[in-house]
Amino acid sequence: MFEDITFDIIMQRMLRRVDNDVDKREGSIIWDALAPAAVELQLMYIQLDTVLNEAFADTATREYLIKRAAERGLSPKEATCAQLAAVTEPADVDITNMRFSCGDMNYIAVSSMENGVWRMVCETAGTAGNRNFGTLIPIDYIPGLQSARLTRLLVPGEDEEDTEVFRQRYMDSLQSQAFGGNVADYRQKVMALGGVGGLKVYKAADWNGAGTVKLVIQDSSFGVPSSSLIDDLQTAIDPLANSGEGIGIAPIGHQVTVVGVDEADITITATITYADGYDFAALKSTILSTVGDYLYSLNKNWANVGQISVFIMQIGARLLNIEGITDVSAIEINGSAANLVMDNDEIIDIAGSSFNGELIN
Repeated sequence: MFEDITFDIIMQRMLRRVDNDVDKREGSIIWDALAPAAVELQLMYIQLDTVLNEAFADTATREYLIKRAAERGLSPKEATCAQLAAVTEPADVDITNMRFSCGDMNYIAVSSMENGVWRMVCETAGTAGNRNFGTLIPIDYIPGLQSARLTRLLVPGEDEEDTEVFRQRYMDSLQSQAFGGNVADYRQKVMALGGVGGLKVYKAADWNGAGTVKLVIQDSSFGVPSSSLIDDLQTAIDPLANSGEGIGIAPIGHQVTVVGVDEADITITATITYADGYDFAALKSTILSTVGDYLYSLNKNWANVGQISVFIMQIGARLLNIEGITDVSAIEINGSAANLVMDNDEIIDIAGSSFNGELIN
């Protein structure tokens, strides 16, 4: 706003206020006297511009955005630690509070889930702890333990909330007022819980009658949540043993059921024409990642749409942007040349889906 107010502009304005019978040329006594003040005024205008930007949520840096959002009781999600399941042999060895390493990460056993199966928590917060599986090496000697392995992810770890994601969450809070268990209230409170990446809220008429609410969730990687995460969220929102009593974050009188999204694999086929010097072998990884990125973007947006729609034209457009592909035709999804519309609570199993291109050189 003040970028046009430069040193020269300030000097001209100041010198205009000096009588013309005084020498005002550069290097004169009056010019030299005013110049330091003009520099300071220019610096002040620069700071005023910064203050103006920091005063509004859409231009504020992270530090001042956090201060602005705190006025509405919002704060960025902190990084969380991944929780994984480990299997030990023999099953009766107690490893409670024992520490293990796997790759470059350390894990601690926090509780027994069943005989020989343990809940492990990564000591490093963030998504890095989601990727390690395999043999666990005890950091301290554990008598009787023969082996331990990380087998599956229970609750994904999350990185600290990105500034732009937090900014959008703050803006969303201004658009819809959270109050007394309305949809905005559920979205605000449940999305703030660890491990949740997407949420749909269903009212009583669409679920199980008066007083009931259904929450369908994705985990923070926008996939199907584990049963362990579902149980944790159910307990935090409305414990089954005290359903409707307001023990969790759900309002009293609301019987809440938490379930995960369903997942379906799809098959995409297409006829691809390659430029000279290119073939499927050379472009395979690029083709698969391009299609996979598109499907992942659909999963990521699941909570914001009624149903996920996989568009044939979108697949074709993305493939045509790949260097070495000159034409794409005869695209089909699950054997049909029509766009695919998923069910309301269904996302795409990207790992289980496939792309097959008929190769034309």
